[in-house]
Amino acid sequence: MKISKAVQYALDYHKANSRENTVRSCEFVLSRFEREFEGKDLDAVTSDDVLAFLSRYTEGTKQSTKRSRYATLSAFFTLIQATAGLDLNNPFCTPMLRKLFRPAKAPSWKILEKETVDEIIFRTSKPGNRIMLELMARGGMRISEVLGLRVKDVDGCKLTLKNPKSGKEAEVVYIPQKVATRLREYIEYSGIMPEHRIFPLTYQGARAMVSKAGDQVGIKLRP
Repeated sequence: MKISKAVQYALDYHKANSRENTVRSCEFVLSRFEREFEGKDLDAVTSDDVLAFLSRYTEGTKQSTKRSRYATLSAFFTLIQATAGLDLNNPFCTPMLRKLFRPAKAPSWKILEKETVDEIIFRTSKPGNRIMLELMARGGMRISEVLGLRVKDVDGCKLTLKNPKSGKEAEVVYIPQKVATRLREYIEYSGIMPEHRIFPLTYQGARAMVSKAGDQVGIKLRP
């Protein structure tokens, strides 16, 4: 089987069976793999070939990115093996490649005491920034989810998250009544229109705000 045909087979499979985020990831990686080995038969690709490709393609990236792209390509070969009826060796399944592209070591996170979280929020003077911190701390929301909120997504304690990281079309988060009240009052006071984002900050600006909030109590915070 030619690589171009195998790639199209895999993409058709994922479009029919996988989440949108998985499809996008596969399209991104497999399109580059196809260009690299254009015209070649799938069973002619060796471990040395894929090592050279991945080394060049992932140069300068984090270990988590290296692992993700390795895993996508390894899963591509496994899918063809399992569903296309080919007697095919997976060139990604070698001890050396597994070691080079092993999962990144997970960072250890320090869990803050409730009193510390309360102090961080209390010391944040700007109402918008304070509510953003409350949504993350009391609603368990990611910073990207907070930044993506629009007025029309707010229904009392119920917040609708559009295009979440899970790949679903939408998810729902429920926040405490007190936080919901402060959020509604902030929206009304600021006169934000239904289609507009509630917190029109950039991701970098929001990260800087969170970091500054932590500095006020002598803690290094990362959203």
